[in-house]
Amino acid sequence: MSSLPATVADLYRYVVGVDTHAATHSYAIIAASGALLDQAAFPTTPAGVRRARDWIGRRTQGDLDSVLIAAEGTGCYGATLGDVLEEAGYRVVEAPTPQRERGRGKTDALDALLAARSILVVPLTMLRDRRAGEAHTALRVLTVARDHLNVERTRCINALTALVRSHDLGVDARKSLTPQQISTIASWRRREEPFGTATARAEAIRLAKRVQASDDELAENRATITALVTSEAPELLASRGVGAITAAVVLTV
Repeated sequence: MSSLPATVADLYRYVVGVDTHAATHSYAIIAASGALLDQAAFPTTPAGVRRARDWIGRRTQGDLDSVLIAAEGTGCYGATLGDVLEEAGYRVVEAPTPQRERGRGKTDALDALLAARSILVVPLTMLRDRRAGEAHTALRVLTVARDHLNVERTRCINALTALVRSHDLGVDARKSLTPQQISTIASWRRREEPFGTATARAEAIRLAKRVQASDDELAENRATITALVTSEAPELLASRGVGAITAAVVLTV
């Protein structure tokens, strides 16, 4: 009796490799032997994705359990396709990174075929199922939003620092502004003073309040991400050196 782990070819009769792009996806259907059965390309529109789903069903005799979908980019370009195929009953996994022969050109059709054939020998325990569902979508949105918030917060701090260094507003800005200084500026009230100084003071107040708002939004963002990661993959948070934000990035890559 063999002690080798069972592979994709041992369990599935068909593998569908998908090379995903923004406008079109290329598909290749192979048998467990590695023989190419058919290839096609469909647009990424809702109608195009449904046509691809129906085409796969016809070429594999409608046997959902015997088909494995190996798609590239299941978290980005292939996300919608993965949702449709999983809803139809197919198992969708992330395709291995293609290993091309030296000197051989790249084509979408070839990449789809490589995605299918390269996964045939992968042990079943090593398959990377796509992380689907509302939680995964929410984490993607939240991590992108967090990046934007951090960029905006940094921009406001830099602008505020430059402002208080170039105008005499009573702030020692020889070093980086501290949270306490920003909080103090945000609490300022406007007062009677020369127009230029009054305008600088008003802008400093606006920027400081925007930094505070960004801090509040980032804190809320972190709390939501932490709750989602805790419910989806608590084992990641138990890993040394892995916080909620890092775990969210890992889950969405």
